Parts: sequence; structure tokens; C-alpha cells
Amino acid sequence: MNDILPADTALWQYFERSVAQLLGSYGYQQIRLPIVESTELFKRTIGEVTDIVEKEMYTFDDRNGDSLTLRPEGTAGCVRAMLEHGLLGGGVSHKVWYNGPMFRHERPQKGRYRQFNQIGVETFNLSGPDIDAELILLSWRLWKLLGLQDVVSLQLNSLGSSADRARYREALVSYLRERYDQLDEDSQRRLETNPLRVLDSKNQTTQALLSDAPKLADYLNDEAREHFAGLCALLDAAGLPYEINPRLVRGLDYYGLTVFEWVTDQLGSQGTVCAGGRYDGLVEQLGGKPAPAVGFAMGIERLLLLIQTLDKVPAELARQVDVYLVTLGAGADKAGFRLAEQLRDALPGMRLVVHCGGGSFKSQFKKADKSGALFALILGEDEIAAQRVGIKPLRVEGEQENIAWQDVPARLKQLL
Repeated sequence: MNDILPADTALWQYFERSVAQLLGSYGYQQIRLPIVESTELFKRTIGEVTDIVEKEMYTFDDRNGDSLTLRPEGTAGCVRAMLEHGLLGGGVSHKVWYNGPMFRHERPQKGRYRQFNQIGVETFNLSGPDIDAELILLSWRLWKLLGLQDVVSLQLNSLGSSADRARYREALVSYLRERYDQLDEDSQRRLETNPLRVLDSKNQTTQALLSDAPKLADYLNDEAREHFAGLCALLDAAGLPYEINPRLVRGLDYYGLTVFEWVTDQLGSQGTVCAGGRYDGLVEQLGGKPAPAVGFAMGIERLLLLIQTLDKVPAELARQVDVYLVTLGAGADKAGFRLAEQLRDALPGMRLVVHCGGGSFKSQFKKADKSGALFALILGEDEIAAQRVGIKPLRVEGEQENIAWQDVPARLKQLL
């Protein structure tokens, strides 16, 4: 688990602001969820034989003896909240999003921590491939907004219905059992508990064995085929390139029909930066009436690492201060605070620091320069007497100006 220091938070805020504005433009509303849920919720939704539940969850008993878990992902808690507050009745559609920390006891890697942050997007009571396409196109628009569209690619697959997967699972297990000794140790374990996850193995020998294995696409029913074809047609119409990856299965039991991942080759072996899919059975599984649902989640740390790796950090984020106010002399502190508040009223977007702690003009200017500010405002006894303010460029060409107090807001607006 890691700290996010002040020097890094501007990029976090830029990313979160960009996502919130984009989701708002598509009509999605934010939902805020607790980070602790009943352990049983995750066992029922994610699956008891998944790696997350078996090995990665932070689980503890509270003082009442109830088993609680720090959320390892957001979808289960979101569905629980929608059901608990009666938001899914009557077939009313909902489009929501959330962000915040998730917790998994994984091996820390570059851009992946045991406390990590996700933004999740979920939709309910919409069953067609059009909403699947909207979510994918929405994420594509975000990559373009962030300048990442050339380094991420979309992978798609369909997992069909639960009956389709059961028939396929039987054929896959039969095929792999005949080659059991050739499988890596992790795949041997998964063959007994969650055989579809063998398809996602990173072991090269196992991947070679899978080249001749039965294909899930051959086991899909007509409705699943039609849904997937409809999604592909919509993405084609929008001009979004994609790759159909028959081994893409995702690591959570609740997925069915559409699954997708956005991947990059810029971050090493852990290349997934955004993933999701359809989970039509999950609402009913948690005790609600059947309701179609689809969503995705993106890892903030990995996307920020990608932005930094590609040098796509907006230049303005490097500067945290626009103007630094230097004061010296009797009454200058009071006059400085009055000026500062007037400027904040007139220019609410300006980042203004008022020097605190006293010191000579020289020492104050050193701090002004170190702050990264573009301009220093100078308020000494002479300026107060004349009701004027000095404006000194620190990082742009130009000479110091001395202008009337009342003209300062307009002049700074021009300069900034």
C-alpha cells in the first residue's frame, strides 16, 4: 500500500475530473459505496474458487463476530446497494459510476498495489448490445481525451450463457485431462476448481496446448451469437478497431455474454488497464428479480503510470501556483490579505499563495520562485501608500509593472 504525495495529486485530480466530466456528459450519475462489505457478498458473487476469494481478500471478524471484507472490487457492492435501496424495480434503467480504493493481497508489481484505486461504471435493466457498445465507446473517448488512443487496443469475447459455459467446460476439462501432466501447476489446480481460467494462463507451454483445445465460440447458443454480432456491428459502424480474443474469460464468476479488455504493451506483462463485461445473472443471484447488467472498471494507478510513461501529463499540471503575493512593512500583512481575497473573488480559478511567516523581500522572492508561480505581486509600504501593486514576471518575458490596486484583477486576467 502506498501514499499519494502532494506532488502527485494534481495528476490524480486531472484524471478523476476528466472521467467525471465525461461520464456526466453520457448521463451517468455517481454512487458512493462503503469499502467494507459482508464477506458472504463476495463469495456469492465473485466465486468461492476464484483467486480473489481464495487467496487475495482482506477478511476479518468484527466485534459482533460477523465476517467482513475490504472490498476487492466494486460491482458486487454496487449491485447490493441498488437492490437494498429498491432502485432496480419496475424495469427502470440506471447508469451509475463510482471510484475509490479496492484491496487485494496480491504480489505488488509496477503500478499495482494491495490498496489500489478503481473507477467503475455499471448499467442496469438494459439488455441489448447497444449499451455494451456505449460503454466501450465511452472508454474509447476517454483514451482519446487522455492521448492514449494509440497505445491501447480492445479485445472482445462472448462467454455465452451459463448453460453454454457448462457444456464448454465439460469439453475443455476432457481435453485438458488427457494432457494433465503437461499443464503448469497453477493450471492443474484451476482444472479442478475453475477450468475456464486455464484459458487465461500466462504459461507458454499451457498456451501452446490450448491452441487445439475446444473453442468456446462453438458452444454459444443463437441468442448469444446474435448479441455478440450486434455488438461487433455497432463498433464497426463507429469505426472502433478491436480483436476477438477467444481466450478472454475474465477472473470473476459472474460474467456472461460480452467480456472485454483494453490492453497496452507499454506497461510490461500486466497490460490490462480497463476491463468489464455483462453480468445479467448477478442481480438475481443476490436475491433480486432478474435484471440485465453490464459494466467495467479501470485501474487508476496503471492508467496514470501509462500517462506518465508516454509523457502525456498536461504541462499546466506541473505548476501548482499562478501568483505569489509578497508583503513587507507596517500594515502590509493586513492589506495583503484584503487584496488576496478581492482577487479570489474576481478570479476564482486563479491559484494564489499569500506569503506567510515574514522575512525580507529577498527571502520571500526565493520562496515565490521556488513555488513555480508565473508572477509575484509586491505589496510594500510605498505601494500601500499609493494604492498600487507591483506585478513582477517570474517565468515569462516582461518588465515589472506597478498598477492601480483596482486594476490588478483585470491585468492578471490578461496575463494568465
